[in-house]
Amino acid sequence: MSTPRHAPARFARGWHCLGLVRQFTDGQPHEIEAFGTKLAVFRGQDDGRLHVLDAYCRHMGGDLAHGTIKGDTLACPFHDWRWGGDGKCAAIPYAQRVPPRARTRAWTTLEENGQLFVWHDPQGNAPDPGVTIPRMDWIDDEASDWSDWSWDSVLVEGAHCRELVDNIVDMAHFFYVHHSVPTRFTNVFEGHVATMYVESTPRRDSGMELIGADLSLRSDASYHGPSYMIDRIWQPLGDGTEAESVLVNCHYPVTADSFVLMYGVRVRRLPGMTAGQAEEAAARTAQGVRAAFDQDIEIWRHKTRVDSPLLSDGDGPVYQLRRWYEQFYVDVADIEADMLRRFEFEVDTRHAGEAWEREMAANLGRAGAPGTS
Repeated sequence: MSTPRHAPARFARGWHCLGLVRQFTDGQPHEIEAFGTKLAVFRGQDDGRLHVLDAYCRHMGGDLAHGTIKGDTLACPFHDWRWGGDGKCAAIPYAQRVPPRARTRAWTTLEENGQLFVWHDPQGNAPDPGVTIPRMDWIDDEASDWSDWSWDSVLVEGAHCRELVDNIVDMAHFFYVHHSVPTRFTNVFEGHVATMYVESTPRRDSGMELIGADLSLRSDASYHGPSYMIDRIWQPLGDGTEAESVLVNCHYPVTADSFVLMYGVRVRRLPGMTAGQAEEAAARTAQGVRAAFDQDIEIWRHKTRVDSPLLSDGDGPVYQLRRWYEQFYVDVADIEADMLRRFEFEVDTRHAGEAWEREMAANLGRAGAPGTS
């Protein structure tokens, strides 16, 4: 029996999404357990900006996430020390002066696509301008015919977030876990971006009733850095038109062996569809996404970490993906050329498709035989 191997305690360098901007703009501070610590998120009353600080006050350890927003500062509930978004203590009401060393960690933030991001780097380096979160101009222009985000999150315990990233090269699990049949499966890795191109049809023997399970689809899904994926999805409707949606799949680590998985869906309005109907369609699609992630999470809950998997010729480029992924876990000076070099790989789906077709036919035959159900 294999022995579980724990994930390394280092967290990935890169932009990590903490959630939708609107989640943090209610006039209250919010707490986030991430990167082995606690963060406090607040919106300044005067500057209107979202700020992220280490949550525990440097004075006597009060929890700033349980404090009060006063102007552009976050006041500690213990002694009312007031911390600015830049990490400096701006005031101590009962003291004549603020100690010069009264500073806490202020996290670098980014607001993009209606979401809040923080930059994490174990070395403390500023973000590389070339490694950023792309703006979805195609759904956020003034004439947008897209729904708003239907958004949800789940805490995944007992698993490193690499398990989630591995999915983009794991063709076979789509059949066995998600009840779909990939007919095209291609990966391209280059720089800080890793992409999966998929075309698939539904399993005819699954009996699944997930939203969209009766439709084939085409998906272009790219990780931009270690934790933020944009997945564009097209589904034919049979009348020559396509249903178009976008799925954001993102996460941030809580501990070395747990992470918060978040996902959001936006749906493009079809001709004749009202804005309200588009919102309903996005919510239904998000329910289907949650069902699929629940299938993954159930696998992760019971599996062990395998750093050197034994692969077959029908598997995807697991080692190449993990080499790409390694760039986010080493010092910048230790990033090697092959972690960034362009790599392309297309899985030959023909043999798998023939085997799966036989399996589905056999399952359907048994289901239709007398005395079976």
